Amino acid sequence: MYPLLFRTVLSRMDPESAHHAAMAVIRLLGVPPFSWAARALTRPDPALHTRTRALGIDFDSPFGVAAGFDKDVVGVRGLAALGFGHVEIGTVTALPQPGNPRPRLFRLIPDRAVVNRMGFNNHGAEAAAARLRRLRRRGTRMRIGVNIGKSRVVDVADATADYVRSASLLAPLADYLVVNVSSPNTPGLRGLQAVETLRPLLEAVRDASGATPLLVKIAPDLPDDEVTAIAQLAVELGLSGLIATNTTIARDGLATDPATVEAAGAGGLSGAPLKARALEVLRIVRRAVPSEFVVISVGGVETAADVQERLDAGADLVQGYTAFLYRGPLWARQINRGLVRR
Repeated sequence: MYPLLFRTVLSRMDPESAHHAAMAVIRLLGVPPFSWAARALTRPDPALHTRTRALGIDFDSPFGVAAGFDKDVVGVRGLAALGFGHVEIGTVTALPQPGNPRPRLFRLIPDRAVVNRMGFNNHGAEAAAARLRRLRRRGTRMRIGVNIGKSRVVDVADATADYVRSASLLAPLADYLVVNVSSPNTPGLRGLQAVETLRPLLEAVRDASGATPLLVKIAPDLPDDEVTAIAQLAVELGLSGLIATNTTIARDGLATDPATVEAAGAGGLSGAPLKARALEVLRIVRRAVPSEFVVISVGGVETAADVQERLDAGADLVQGYTAFLYRGPLWARQINRGLVRR
């Protein structure tokens, strides 16, 4: 039924409005008895399992939700009920901010892709910390990563202190913490990926994060040698892992009408067109790091075969986001059952 609903209703809605409507349903699915019904639909045969271990903790499935879907820690319980093994909330900034002006989210339906220039819209680190505390008090089993970024009003020169503030508030409440220096939608942010500027930033956030596993998220647009250099830096600094990759600023080889692509404008492209480069970056990173170093792969993942391909290429965990828009609420169930069969 979902493909019909998407074609006839959702695809005609403003994408951001459709996302908010979906999040309202997902929040409802986190509340009994709706959560019980959702779990009954989405869990694979209990005699089988997709459990995996990474970052020193157990995950019910290697497949989770990438950052950007639940920016403000409002849908965690519903996403758990839908069968995802973890959710990476955020990107959270130290200061609350509205993000870029709307419209800022665009579908490229022929490519099963999305362009976004959201601009880290979120309620800030203190609000996210308060919601995480409530979740922890309720004893949620969902594994929760927290993705942190630079507040827009903070100069790049002062970015380290801004990240450290977010880390201090959120690391104690997270299963893992991610330093996002790769979004194309915050001016100057991607410049922080240069090794000479990234080193002091990661050192400071690492020290502020305590025992919480720390990862860094990189862009797919980096040259291969810079991908290797960042991966090696992360190992040298004692980080727990790396996430490959964020969205891309490239627009090569798209099937969507060029006028539609041009109308969407600037922003990060995600979805199926990112698949090949995300897999390539995963393999580059895996060759550059030791086996115990965790690599989370994201970008262009849609099917159980895609997830298995990433696992076979050395990913410890796999994340998706864009295909959720095209596959619907049973997406995680389809992935998990496909992994069991494989």
